[in-house]
Amino acid sequence: MTLMHAAALVNTGPALGSEHREDLPDVAALVEWMHGWQWTGRHPSTEAEADAVRRLRPRIRQIWGLPEDDLVEATNALLREGRALPQLVRHGDFDWHIHATPDDAPIADRIAVEVGMALVDVIRAGAIDRLKVCAGDDCDDLIIDLSKNRSRKFCDGTCGTRANVAAYRARKAADT
Repeated sequence: MTLMHAAALVNTGPALGSEHREDLPDVAALVEWMHGWQWTGRHPSTEAEADAVRRLRPRIRQIWGLPEDDLVEATNALLREGRALPQLVRHGDFDWHIHATPDDAPIADRIAVEVGMALVDVIRAGAIDRLKVCAGDDCDDLIIDLSKNRSRKFCDGTCGTRANVAAYRARKAADT
């Protein structure tokens, strides 16, 4: 779930090399987004905190495509810089799970450490190939491939549909 959250967070920002709109333009939008992803603990209240989250997105995007040794180094940096101290907690509707930062830590640190903790699991499982970028021609959204055969290529947007329509039209044109 955390890596799905990380991909969604990165995908709220400007696409690489484009003037994509900003989906988290202010603190209120960030807080609303956090509610949608069921983030617990203190929510951001200043523009500086929202800026820190927006600055974190390119770092997570860069991590997504790293080879294993570099991914390990980047993951360790996230955990070290966020002063991760894993602890088991239970609250609300969530049974025992790990928090690695206090609830009152800065939100960008909490997100970075949560991503780092999730990446530890991905690396240990030998599953870094599940961290992908959408194969759509004009899309660079991050995706998590949770398919059994690791075949997911497109984001949840219209990219897969467009690719299927293009392939269908190409087949029809070849048949005539």
